[in-house]
Amino acid sequence: MLLDAHARIKETLNATIRSLWNIVPPDIALNQTPKIEMGELASPVCFELARALKKPPRAVAEELIRAAGGIDGVQKMEVAGAGYINIYLNRAAVVRGGRIRTSRAEAGKVIVEHTNINPNKAAHIGHLRNAAIGDTFIRVLRHGGKQVEVQNYIDNTGVQVADVIVGFKYLEKKSLSEVRALIGDPKLRFDYYCWDLYAKVSGFYEANDPKHARRAQTLKEMEEGNNETAGMAELVAMTIVRYHLATMARINVGYDLLPRESDILHLKFWEKAFLQLRERNAIFFETEGKNKGCWVMRLETEGHDDDKIIVRSNGTVTYVGKDIAYQLWKLGLLDQDFLYQPFDGNKNLWVTTSAEGQAGHPPFGQGKVVYNVIDVRQSYLQNVVHQGVLALGYEEQAKNSIHFSYEVVALTPACAEQLGVELSDEDRKRPHIEVSGRKGQGVKADDLLDTLESEACKEVATRNPDLPKADVDKIGHQIAVGALRYFLLKFTRNAIIAFDFREALNFDGETGPYLQYATVRGNNIVNKLRESEPDFDFDKAYLFLDDPKLPGMLDAANDIWELLYSASRLNEIAQQVVSTLEPASLAKYAFTLAQRFSLFYHRYRIMSETDPDRRLFYLLVVEYTRRAMTNALDLMGIEVPNRM
Repeated sequence: MLLDAHARIKETLNATIRSLWNIVPPDIALNQTPKIEMGELASPVCFELARALKKPPRAVAEELIRAAGGIDGVQKMEVAGAGYINIYLNRAAVVRGGRIRTSRAEAGKVIVEHTNINPNKAAHIGHLRNAAIGDTFIRVLRHGGKQVEVQNYIDNTGVQVADVIVGFKYLEKKSLSEVRALIGDPKLRFDYYCWDLYAKVSGFYEANDPKHARRAQTLKEMEEGNNETAGMAELVAMTIVRYHLATMARINVGYDLLPRESDILHLKFWEKAFLQLRERNAIFFETEGKNKGCWVMRLETEGHDDDKIIVRSNGTVTYVGKDIAYQLWKLGLLDQDFLYQPFDGNKNLWVTTSAEGQAGHPPFGQGKVVYNVIDVRQSYLQNVVHQGVLALGYEEQAKNSIHFSYEVVALTPACAEQLGVELSDEDRKRPHIEVSGRKGQGVKADDLLDTLESEACKEVATRNPDLPKADVDKIGHQIAVGALRYFLLKFTRNAIIAFDFREALNFDGETGPYLQYATVRGNNIVNKLRESEPDFDFDKAYLFLDDPKLPGMLDAANDIWELLYSASRLNEIAQQVVSTLEPASLAKYAFTLAQRFSLFYHRYRIMSETDPDRRLFYLLVVEYTRRAMTNALDLMGIEVPNRM
């Protein structure tokens, strides 16, 4: 495998540097060369060595190569330019090593928390980016042998839920039984209903409650429990959670655990965390100023104007306070655990409870590393949580508490209008349209998915007029999900996305459908061969890996070697995603691989090749590449349709 070859190269160069010059070796970077003819890898290590040794980089490189000798899996090393070391791999060894794709299981659990939608209204497009990034990262971690626990935090006692309850109780004057009747109405989508109600509450506050006294009272009643307000909040929040789970299931996203904020309070998690914070002087009680009567965390700024309130003067805990307690539990630092129940009877998904738990659940929490996938606007609050863990003296755990941030999603004006958003002439000139759930401006995730599926089904039906409707619908759904997930992943996470239907669903650009189409082509070659030659043993293609003619064929065709080398790099790219927290590198890799396969497909006769050895070689290339492409798509949560 390539990663093993990389390790051997680094180990050999490290050992050689120590023995030659008796110095501590610098980090040895292995970069891809701009052209395959220059080798597969290049290292600039000799430039740094030259400064320490007071020698020209090229002379250092020549001496290092001579002393290093042969390396298993490396054909040769050469000096290039002013002092680069170009590394030419043994092509046949790389391809043969690609048969082994299993990863060793690694010790220590990784917890990834993502999605985390406030359960007060329908999910929107920004939530889809969070889920796509989080789910892809989890798939990549598991591909690399990590034990991963997936959590979707349910903020069921927060301000957003309280605002919807204020809307039901004071704006619409509804009782708990009336809200329950709304939920049971088959003609009504309750999460959409709450979307509109939430937007109306801001106006209600302005006209009737400018100091938000009803919100404060509602929050207090929700935290206390055992009252109609708390019952209504529980009913509303968990009903909307079910809608959110259904929405995310549409894009192939699932979870292991739904930790609920209410249980952090009822099981006294916060009280234990609060005690730790007070004992370590991580928080302070304010006796004067604007934060009088509050418990605050001192932040590293001048004065105390920016200190973060952890407990309000009325005794209620802020979101960040509860999040500190939750983070401590995830890291196994709270000496406390939840009770658990299967969510709606599903023993593959558990939810926390403060009532009666059930046995038989997996061991949750106790994470060695914790990733919180939350958008960049929450960086300040995530820093407060990080500082809270650090202030308690947990330096190693604070280092392993990682905010996996990303930028928000907007819409192109054309996309916004297609989804029914009213735009002014000025809006139409903007590069993107921002969304705001509080103002009711935005696009519901299910509406977006419905439109994508509709457009995809039209394209499938046009291309395959005789295909049964059920097949059209299935393939249309797979293409729509592929289009969406790839679009949300292909941009670097620090880029603001302006989503566009036409761009996402294009079969010929840098899109999910293009990748799916390239993979389907590879599958079609295999399927046609099986139809035309039922007795053909496809394992012969893989047996050709051991044929003595393989090295010569690989050396004679740089374009084919470049394709196979790209296909061999999947594990390397997956490792890059983990180390850089950048799923876009996986998306770019998959697109490049698809492009190279398309060039191969058009340049070479495969099925009609008359030379039996060359035909087996081409079939090996197809099989090798289509498996890598299928695996890359799977890591992004994208399925390969039967046809397109």
